[in-house]
Amino acid sequence: MDKKSLKQLRKEYMDTPIPEELDFIVRKTLRQGRINVKRKNNIKKIGMTAASVVLSVGILTAGVNTSPALAENLSKIPVVKGIVKVLHFKHYEVDKGTYHADIKVPQIQGLGNKELENSLNERYLEENKKLYDEFVKEYEELEKNGGGHLGVDSGYVIKTDTEDILSIGHYVVNTVASSSTTFRYDTIDKKGEVLITLPSLFKDNSYIELISENIKEQMIENHKADENKIYWIEGIEEEKTVDLFDKISPDQNFYISEDGKLVISFDKYEAAPGYMGVLEFTIPTEILSDILVGDGYIK
Repeated sequence: MDKKSLKQLRKEYMDTPIPEELDFIVRKTLRQGRINVKRKNNIKKIGMTAASVVLSVGILTAGVNTSPALAENLSKIPVVKGIVKVLHFKHYEVDKGTYHADIKVPQIQGLGNKELENSLNERYLEENKKLYDEFVKEYEELEKNGGGHLGVDSGYVIKTDTEDILSIGHYVVNTVASSSTTFRYDTIDKKGEVLITLPSLFKDNSYIELISENIKEQMIENHKADENKIYWIEGIEEEKTVDLFDKISPDQNFYISEDGKLVISFDKYEAAPGYMGVLEFTIPTEILSDILVGDGYIK
């Protein structure tokens, strides 16, 4: 490939439009003073230094479009789905009679944004190591006091793995007399190589009220269809011994589904009795369309 062709490819890459959501995230971050660089240069740096894998794909795509011979050769190469992958990194395991621990630590690989990749992997390792250390401490205390029952299970599930989005859920199930379950989701824009937060999807904080009201409507409809489905909201729960669900938190647990829908998640006991387990509510895109930053993530 001659020097002129390389210059043309670089120009085509630099002219590629930046996704509206990613542009919004960058601008919001700049306004908050977390990055002290000029907007134009900062956006291009995100596209280049924090996404070397995407740069390679962009050059490859341009090459296919301009070279029939290259396209023909590539057609003979098997296509591998996704560059970013999640691996099983470490496993803490204890199985001693009434004491059980099964803690699996995930590791993300393949992000060009190594700062994001490393921060997530370090967090996964630290959280699970802490979980294991706490289990061992409680187990030793129980043994000193005559024994008992103790269990903890932790692992991860891949909710979404498309060309654009990776949503990984880290769960923890603690078992003593009863069990509790928590989920924490991380949703990553594979191409933009940023961690997507709930506030970053919307123009303002009006999403809190809008989503909360829709969830309460879904809860009421679910209860009407099956009276055994109980939720801690006004109109269903009459007891005054529990705090009723009113609104989601600004950073409520969520993920983006394979078909581009926003799914809001509640931990066990967070908005309903324990037997209801972990709750998930898919939010209709039509009620969000006016306040979304763009349609790149939520469809």
